[in-house]
Amino acid sequence: MAVQNPLNDQQLQLARSTILQGGVIAYPTEAVWGLGCDPWNLQAVTRILELKNRPVEKGLILVAASVEQVRFLLDPLPEELQQTALSHWPGPVTCLLPDVNKQIPEWVRGSHSSIAVRVSEHPVVKALCESAGMPLVSTSCNPAGQDPARDAQQVRHYFDDRLDQIVPGALGGNQKPSRIIDIVSGEQLR
Repeated sequence: MAVQNPLNDQQLQLARSTILQGGVIAYPTEAVWGLGCDPWNLQAVTRILELKNRPVEKGLILVAASVEQVRFLLDPLPEELQQTALSHWPGPVTCLLPDVNKQIPEWVRGSHSSIAVRVSEHPVVKALCESAGMPLVSTSCNPAGQDPARDAQQVRHYFDDRLDQIVPGALGGNQKPSRIIDIVSGEQLR
């Protein structure tokens, strides 16, 4: 991927602190800007859902810096399902993983028994997840019914001062949001 991590130590530390203190950030991803937070922080996830006017039942995507960050979700799965997910990562493919041990909070999982997970190659996404030490919520940066933000100006237009931080950086080279694949059925949902 041609995009380089533009974050200096101060920007990365601010993002890390914001996430760990329950804040909501906007950041560039492979194709569109995303909203992110600590998935285990109910108040932060609730803020994202309210910003987007998104029902909790729909669920949210988790994005990770490495397979190791989501190993806890892979380990309970049969080997063939693990291999299916690993064949798509890292990269712009989101896999629906059965959350057999219910390790992801229902406010992230929604009304589903699976969780949508992507292991990203985008340098800003990787830096954020590595710095926070966990996968992050990743949902398109837009109110329901609007086009996803494709630059920081559009992020500000949508959410102005209701975000705790807009992380600088450029989008990756993808024109469309990540494909979503159910690793159990093989069905492509997006």
